[in-house]
Amino acid sequence: MSRGVLVLAPGVRLELGGVCFTVEELEPHLGRVVLADAGGELSRRSLRWLANHPGVRPLPTPGRLARTGGDRRGTVLSDLTPEQMRRARIRAEHVLETETGFRAGHPARALQGEPRPGFDPAMTTLGERRRAKAAELRAMPPVEAEALGLRFMSERTLKRLARSKGEDLVLACADGRWLRAGGGRPSITPEIREGIYAVREECLRRSRMTMAARHRLLHQYIREVFPDFPAEDVPCCKTLAAVWQEWFGPDGSRQRYVRTAEIAQAGRRVVVHRPGQVVALDSTPLPVKVREQVFGEPVSAVMSLALDLYTHSIVAFRLTLVSDTSVDIAMLLRDVVMPLPMREGWGEDMEWPYPGAPATLVAQFAGHRVAALPFFAPETVTTDHGGPYKSHQIVAAERALGCTILPARTLRAHDKFAVERAFSSIKTLLLEHLLGFTGTDVADRGAGPEADAVLTLAQVEHVVATWVVKVWQNRELGEYAPAWAPDGPHSPNSLFAASTRQGGLDLEIPGPELYYKLLRPHHVMIHAGRGVKILGLYYYADVLDEDRFHGRSSRGGRHKGKWVIRSDRRDRRTVFFQDPDDPERWHVLRWTGLPPEGEVPAFSDTNVDALLGEVRRAGLKPRSDEELLPVLLDILGSAIPVSQWPSQMGKREKSARSRRAADAAQAAADQPSTPEGPAAEVVAWPVEAADIAKAVDAERRRLREASVVRRPVPPPRLGDSLRRRNLFLIPPDDAPAPLEDHA
Repeated sequence: MSRGVLVLAPGVRLELGGVCFTVEELEPHLGRVVLADAGGELSRRSLRWLANHPGVRPLPTPGRLARTGGDRRGTVLSDLTPEQMRRARIRAEHVLETETGFRAGHPARALQGEPRPGFDPAMTTLGERRRAKAAELRAMPPVEAEALGLRFMSERTLKRLARSKGEDLVLACADGRWLRAGGGRPSITPEIREGIYAVREECLRRSRMTMAARHRLLHQYIREVFPDFPAEDVPCCKTLAAVWQEWFGPDGSRQRYVRTAEIAQAGRRVVVHRPGQVVALDSTPLPVKVREQVFGEPVSAVMSLALDLYTHSIVAFRLTLVSDTSVDIAMLLRDVVMPLPMREGWGEDMEWPYPGAPATLVAQFAGHRVAALPFFAPETVTTDHGGPYKSHQIVAAERALGCTILPARTLRAHDKFAVERAFSSIKTLLLEHLLGFTGTDVADRGAGPEADAVLTLAQVEHVVATWVVKVWQNRELGEYAPAWAPDGPHSPNSLFAASTRQGGLDLEIPGPELYYKLLRPHHVMIHAGRGVKILGLYYYADVLDEDRFHGRSSRGGRHKGKWVIRSDRRDRRTVFFQDPDDPERWHVLRWTGLPPEGEVPAFSDTNVDALLGEVRRAGLKPRSDEELLPVLLDILGSAIPVSQWPSQMGKREKSARSRRAADAAQAAADQPSTPEGPAAEVVAWPVEAADIAKAVDAERRRLREASVVRRPVPPPRLGDSLRRRNLFLIPPDDAPAPLEDHA
């Protein structure tokens, strides 16, 4: 015989081998339940032991819902509408007045004029009060009695309702027609059901059609497949529309998206049950205007987010100017596996709190104090179809981390609904309160959000990081609670703590070389005396003069005989080369055009493309990269006059210049040699403009000095010859006296 379903909840009574136990606590994340016997002694048992116990039997719990007619299993007070709740409470008050003499059920909560004559418990019996109440209800006006449902409340009904107490009494006083179980549709016979599913299958392959056309297809199917079925028994078009929505959901999607959804639902569903199993990546425009650090003008930014679908933890985020690139997304994946360092102003309540690994141990592994934010190696990464997410660099980065790439379907936002919902929550809970908030749409924008913007990009990044660690990670999830404890209060931190108790914590922290492995690789040859050529520029270091780098590489396969060089598109001044004899050692190769005595400001791929394009248009054929430096400095210094008249520079040029400065600062912060933490503030535009001017002057001075063998003697001043021959010129006081002639 089937044992049925055993429902476990705190307060449920069970019989185990003839002994009565009460469920005190559930620990589904540990697979255990806490039981209490009649004496109050607690014992912990596993759910497996309880499910396989031969003598387990559920017992009725005192105070359970009394069945007053019909099947009321699973109904609660929240199923009633406010009007139905009011009417049920009025009925319950009449029952309580009959039983106790008071409408509230107790003398301590007596209303004015209670107890009424005929219902005083000190003067009447319970039977007399019930007969008096039944007579009073029969004497009520028919309209009022009909509205309150008291028209047919007899003495026998009052006696039956008195068996329930508390909220069960209110639920028992509710009309059974309000909470009756929804029955099926009698018109949907097995033949009609088969026809509806056949029409649904046919509509998936055809173009979109109206419900009236589907109704005619249903008539055609029934007439041809079931010729004996009466045509008048086919449900009408309105009934078909209601059934169609109940079975297949809203019918507002485009036809090709309906087909792709049907194909996706045909596969096996994935249930996320551990942290890091699925991490969703997405980007959205930041609805807050920020001040860029170069010109100090309001600009737009982009927020990139990495969200763990099990704990709903924001494990990493990045803010970039203008738009995000592939290297920004690669560094976002790197932030997921790296612990977040504590920042200035963060207290001990924001330090690592999770069980299984003390904060001192995690800080010892990481090399710094770690904030209260989970970090792990993601197993599956879900992304959209944006350009940065589909690049070869991101695919290579995800493979380097050991991730499985699971791209979302095109224009199907619910494939990564959690991260979309996280963006909305961040906007409503935090970003709306910042100055410079632009709203969701242009029509919702304020009078001047650009004028209200006072925070820089680094300041907004620090505010968001503080809010994520202190607020988001400790906020109750609500409807996103786990399936094994849907009623318990859970936050991202508590879910991650529960998973660490159950499965432990992997403290595998990647080394600093992960930064280099996520950069864009280039397979090139080493040119003797010039170095390596990366995207049009030569890079060199003294280590390339060693004998082991003379000739071809020992690498085989597709790039046989070539060396692997990695570059960061945000800063093209240097590239990185892994030592083949010591994989943990990386060499920095500088651009051969950089002057040894000074530093040229950072430049990106965009500046290099402009440089090479300008050289081609001018017809120049430089023999070395040093000859390209003046052209590059002209491109970088083309905005120098802005320090004198800023209004002559367009908004697009200012945004590009600010993006280049922000990328250089972020690239310097991502390199393992730099201390972790927020990027330092970039200097103001006039100061940086002066630095570029100094670099231009230093380059011109170097060229002049290299053009002569020795330093030229300055020419004499005008009038020196006249001064030497003038007889009336008075000599200075310290001049020697002339020799006297004694001849």
